[in-house]
Amino acid sequence: MSPELSDASREILSRLQTLRDADAPTHGGRVLSYVYDSGLAELDELAAEAMRLVQPVNGLDPTAFPSVAAMERDLIGFTRGMLHGDDSVVGTVTSGGTESCLLAVKTARDAWTARQVSDDQTPTGSLGLRPRIIAPSTVHAAFHKAAHYFGLDLDLVPVDENGAVTASDIASRFGPDVALVVISAPCYPLAVVDPVRDVATAAQRHGIPCHVDACIGGFALPWWRDAPEWDFALPGVTSISADLHKYGYAPKGVSVLLQRDRDRQRLQYFATARWPGYPVVNPTILGSKSVSALAAAWAIVQRLGTDGFAELVASCQRSTERLRAVVDGIAGLRVVGAPCGPLFAVALDDSVPKRQRVDPHHWADRVAELGFTLQMQPGLTQANGLHLPRTTHLTITPVTERMLDELSAALVTAADDVRGRAPANPRLAVQALRLSGALSKPLTASRAAALLARFGVGGSGDAASSHASSASPLPAKMAPLMALVELLPAAVSERLLIEILARQVEPPEQ
Repeated sequence: MSPELSDASREILSRLQTLRDADAPTHGGRVLSYVYDSGLAELDELAAEAMRLVQPVNGLDPTAFPSVAAMERDLIGFTRGMLHGDDSVVGTVTSGGTESCLLAVKTARDAWTARQVSDDQTPTGSLGLRPRIIAPSTVHAAFHKAAHYFGLDLDLVPVDENGAVTASDIASRFGPDVALVVISAPCYPLAVVDPVRDVATAAQRHGIPCHVDACIGGFALPWWRDAPEWDFALPGVTSISADLHKYGYAPKGVSVLLQRDRDRQRLQYFATARWPGYPVVNPTILGSKSVSALAAAWAIVQRLGTDGFAELVASCQRSTERLRAVVDGIAGLRVVGAPCGPLFAVALDDSVPKRQRVDPHHWADRVAELGFTLQMQPGLTQANGLHLPRTTHLTITPVTERMLDELSAALVTAADDVRGRAPANPRLAVQALRLSGALSKPLTASRAAALLARFGVGGSGDAASSHASSASPLPAKMAPLMALVELLPAAVSERLLIEILARQVEPPEQ
């Protein structure tokens, strides 16, 4: 700690360290989701110093703080070159992938609305249409949020059992109400790169903008061996989102949204001079904002350059190939589809006898007991009735290479320990709830908490320390909770999940 700190300040930081000690480790390769560890201590120190230098700066007004514009300009330029954009491609640094996706949709909605006004002189056109987004069902949840926030319909195109979608299935849904088509490079759940070339070409032919969500792959696929074309080298690609806080190794949260065509990108902005205060001009949803993550990302990109990124991606590719081979060698499990990039999903292999099958969620719970955190993903039944199985997701980072032997052994041991165990199935409990009418009642906060308690979730948790606030505890094993999410009606699952998260931050009752 700094010698300038008082004893009271040192005590506060000590309490914060106690809280942090209860967190999942953000370094060392033991958490295979959420965190992106380059394995280079120098980058962490560089980022920390860059953040300290800009700590008091307000990113609201780059005319008052020109360093903000300079750093953003450099990051946009680097990303544009990396993604084969020409001078018509411009962009914005945002607070993360979700904001990038929200802004891409907001821009598309406003451009679509402007076309209706221009064509028909009415706010929604002569047909009274509501704008629509077309995307595969594997598209990131941020686009569900964007559609909800900005009043668009989200038209999800089913994928096959391996997560693949055809361009013809997407194009068959084109129409005058389509404001945007979204495809992924790759999608987060299954690491599939959608058919960007064919979809973008079809969209361009119909005059529909095409957004490529490369939030997770944007700073990895440019150096990934054998990756398909997916960026601005394809004329039909209108916009791309790419996160610097993932494979750009910057702290949360910082992302880049690039758009082809200045006039289109200007629709992303909000501006008003219709109040007695200072004129407000915002390219992002946030107004006043920290530039700490921006500065850290800028410093890291300056330090790594293309050669540094290429070296780190090569490490990720070696580890990904090794781990996929490990899973391929585990009886009862399978890698889903043909993933591309430093991530993949693992499902139960139903081609083997039941006694040899490994439920991916029981597997993830057991791997956690062996020291590594994997991410469970519930199954999903699509609009066409095709069910995508429950999976476990692994995100690979450069530091994973140092842990390969220990991690590989944990994956194999965990599978051996749970092989043949039936997947969690709360079907009888859910059926009893339906018969009792509990699922048809409005879920107030108290009713939601009571329902969760029936499944062993909630109640009084033990504080991490005398200074930590209590939280409703989660089950020691997450497989049953994921099975519940999968089996309950989506609206009920979503409401219960809201209750779980909301109660994590509620102060203890007096």
